[in-house]
Amino acid sequence: MNTMDAEAVSLLREALDSTEWPDRARALGRAMRTTRSPGGLLIAGTPDDEPWHLTAHLADEARLSGLTQLTPTLVRWSPDLTAPPHLRVGVDRLSEARRGETLVVVAESQAPVPLLERVSDARKTGATILAIDGGDPELEALAHDAFAVPRLTAPLTFDGAQHLVSVAAGEAPRNGLRERLARLADRITGPRVPD
Repeated sequence: MNTMDAEAVSLLREALDSTEWPDRARALGRAMRTTRSPGGLLIAGTPDDEPWHLTAHLADEARLSGLTQLTPTLVRWSPDLTAPPHLRVGVDRLSEARRGETLVVVAESQAPVPLLERVSDARKTGATILAIDGGDPELEALAHDAFAVPRLTAPLTFDGAQHLVSVAAGEAPRNGLRERLARLADRITGPRVPD
């Protein structure tokens, strides 16, 4: 992620600070960090929309943060067999998903039945299922956690949500007492308004 992207995400977080969006992104980011090994973070989309954007940002976050478990594997519906090995991973990989691996489904539109079936299979074999979606109840029912970005009602774009989640995945956890007290104070007193 270049400097402009980092600044834009910082401004986006600040603008959304009084909403639940940054906390939801952090929750999904923490869940991604529980993946046990490099390549065990599987990123899949719909047949018509491969999640290149999130995959690229997670690769950057893995490199910059040193969290190798964030190294993503892009799962493709129709991989080009002449492509480099990391771009030839097909949806059959989802049937091999196991405990300790995480499948992130990125689907702005409704997930098709073949994708839902593969997600269900991955969940049954023990993979953690996460979703960044447009408010798909069937996909969210299969996910252990979901970040829903309804197209018409969210104050956030779908791409913006992916930025928030990828940055949250790479950042150091905020568990200190001072941070917890600050969040509690913010919730009790409401958002800060500059003078």
